[in-house]
Amino acid sequence: MTSSITDVPGIRVGQVQKTGDGWLTGVTVVLPPPGSVGAVDVRGGGPATHETDALDPTTLVPTVDAVVLSGGSAFGLIAAHGAQRWLEEQGLGYRTANAVVPIVPAAAIYDLGRGGDITARPDEQMGYDAAASAGAMPDFGAVPRGNVGAGTGAALGFQQYKGGVGTASLRMSGANEGVVVGALAVVNAVGMPFHGAGSGAEGLHTGAARPGRPPEEGAARPGRRPEGADVPGRRGEGAPLNTTLCVVATNAVLDPAQAKRTASAAHAGLARALSPSHTLMDGDVVFTLATGQQQLVQDGPMDVRVELHVLAADAVTAAIRDAVVSAERVEGSGVVLEKYPYPG
Repeated sequence: MTSSITDVPGIRVGQVQKTGDGWLTGVTVVLPPPGSVGAVDVRGGGPATHETDALDPTTLVPTVDAVVLSGGSAFGLIAAHGAQRWLEEQGLGYRTANAVVPIVPAAAIYDLGRGGDITARPDEQMGYDAAASAGAMPDFGAVPRGNVGAGTGAALGFQQYKGGVGTASLRMSGANEGVVVGALAVVNAVGMPFHGAGSGAEGLHTGAARPGRPPEEGAARPGRRPEGADVPGRRGEGAPLNTTLCVVATNAVLDPAQAKRTASAAHAGLARALSPSHTLMDGDVVFTLATGQQQLVQDGPMDVRVELHVLAADAVTAAIRDAVVSAERVEGSGVVLEKYPYPG
């Protein structure tokens, strides 16, 4: 196992990004096997989402053909159209009487202007290219982490530090040892991570700002820019926007309601990893993909579904930590984002 979401058999990930000449953004596509059940739980008060209503357990189509995560705020949701076009070309989607309609939910982070040009944001072609990249990935392929895909322009800690893409996986035990739970996270949080999150250690922060608080007087200011730099269309610093996007995947057999409950449980891992989370300014979203390859077997006093939920939350926490650790310093025309000083 590579400790990534692609440890779940059949899950593939494609990523594209643009940097330089005003660009600092990208797209990540998670591509499940055909017939995978999908669900979503949106907890943030300021989400940028596409087709999430289609994932309600009471709606017609229980399956998902791809999940698109994008930069560019609501503008970047157009990347889902590109992924949908690629899927249609492959004949993948919900079959109606006279067409194949790919089901492609999406969510976006706010990274507008971080590369210097507020109009430089993901388009349909980037979504198409990311989906094609996912389709070309071999089984159990390695997932690039850090400053890639939808995490290319991600920031952390009141826009002082670099956020990014991270991933992790865990395996169930006993009679369910063949069940894998993986997570991928795009971390663009206003707050700070809890050090030790996911390992049972107390969460402690040693950076320039306390968890959930602005920087102390004299500390680096939010969104610090190079000398003489200007960000077109930006009026003052404004309130930083906090969005963490996650995809949880498992090879367990789940129906739409069980997938929805798994997405809800996984939000606990997000809240343990970052402070604050789930506020009015957040776009926090967790998607679930269940490929249906392994039946869950009751084994022990804990309900096996609860054990799956625990692992989903733990995988999200680990993926968020991986994103923060993997992200590297960025200095461009729009902003300077330092590498986060994660201990160890």
